[in-house]
Amino acid sequence: MPCAESVIMPSSPSFNMVSKCTIYPLQKSTIPDLKLSVSDLPMLSCHYIQKGCLFPLPPYPIPDFILELKQSLSTALTHFPPLAGRLVTDSEGYVYITCNDAGVDFLHVEASHVSVKDVLPPNHHVPLIVKGFFTFDGIVSYEGHFKPILAVQVTELADGVFVSCAVNHSVTDGTSFWNFFNTFAEVNKGVKKISKQPDFTRNSVFISPTVLKVPAGGPKVTFDVNAPLSERIFMFSRESILKLKAKTNNQKWILDNGDINIVELMSKKSNDSFTKISDTKPTQLIFSRNETAKRIAEISSFQSLCALLWRGVTRARKFPDSKTTTFRMAVNCRHRVDPKLNSLYFGNAIQSIPTYATAGEVLGNDLRWCAEQLNKNVLAYDDNKVKSYVEDWEREPRLFPLGNFDGAMITMGSSPRFPMYDNDFGWGKPIAVRSGRANKFDGKISAFPGREGGGTVDLEVVLAPETMAALESDQEFMQFVTVGKLM
Repeated sequence: MPCAESVIMPSSPSFNMVSKCTIYPLQKSTIPDLKLSVSDLPMLSCHYIQKGCLFPLPPYPIPDFILELKQSLSTALTHFPPLAGRLVTDSEGYVYITCNDAGVDFLHVEASHVSVKDVLPPNHHVPLIVKGFFTFDGIVSYEGHFKPILAVQVTELADGVFVSCAVNHSVTDGTSFWNFFNTFAEVNKGVKKISKQPDFTRNSVFISPTVLKVPAGGPKVTFDVNAPLSERIFMFSRESILKLKAKTNNQKWILDNGDINIVELMSKKSNDSFTKISDTKPTQLIFSRNETAKRIAEISSFQSLCALLWRGVTRARKFPDSKTTTFRMAVNCRHRVDPKLNSLYFGNAIQSIPTYATAGEVLGNDLRWCAEQLNKNVLAYDDNKVKSYVEDWEREPRLFPLGNFDGAMITMGSSPRFPMYDNDFGWGKPIAVRSGRANKFDGKISAFPGREGGGTVDLEVVLAPETMAALESDQEFMQFVTVGKLM
């Protein structure tokens, strides 16, 4: 296996570095340099993406597990050569990924004093110790010129392991990130042919002749990395989300037994049969009077959840009615452009949609009104909007201003559709998914699928401590939050 070991060294009083090495692709790359796109370049000022999965201990010795992971990573990199490369800027100022097989970092860290229950406390707040599960802390993506584009850290706990990836954000968005992570797990599980081969083409509207002028010394993050923050996971069960969506859409569905329950079509065709929500296995139900159920809902589950959060956070921040608030949502543009990009297009293909409303409008109207504002913006974001953004960026090339500049912003990232729990390395799906310190500020929200699947959602919410305390006491918001164990 292509790997260069380095000297074993201590990490911190609570985490011991067992080993660190460079992993190289099993086969040499044949991919040419990949030009960074209009969607990639703004991310040069963002931190590396830091995401990882918590697992029970593997059913074999840790040294064997570590060796197996190194071999699997080497094989996976063969399918993702850009991750083993580096960033380069040519004489004209264009930034590329050179697939030069320079390798990625692999760290084996021990934290035997930490247990799974320490990672998942009953109050659902994310403990600081989780941040030690990730490397490349505080590293800005521009540094991919000098540092590996990817680093993998495996942290050995008393009764589990945490496998994390830190990936340059100007090289991948969430779709590309999780495709790699899934492939890494797939290879480790023994799959001979990967299920989702990435697409490295560079011939879309996002490839521009415009040069981004980078500040001398490289870009810096655009938010205060030392601001005090509180971080918590809010869980939403399938039943809770269906109730929320029904409330947003003013819907009630009557079951054949006369009871009122809340159901959702879950993006199926209008003549699909419904599934009863219960603690037992789902059972088919007949709609009242044998009528065919029609899809009336216009507002999606996720937009309903975003509207609920917008109202709760705005109320918690105690703004005057005239204060303008902003809710930003990252959208995947792969299917929004014409011609469409491959769903497995490798790189960033995301844009940020802001929705504005005064605090008085957010709190003075009902939940549906807030959801409708988000819904209208998302529905309107078509090929013309995407291309308009590209043209606007070309007129004024700039880095992405990530942060909460006026204290009234919420930024929603990640997606409950990402296949985070598909990362089975050979002995079952993860216990939990967590992220590092990267790109976190007051108002940064990340949406994860719930471990149970079936439409469950976990929101990783980062807020100023006083705002978090107020949100946790907000009756409208907390009535939909599922109280229970995180595993």
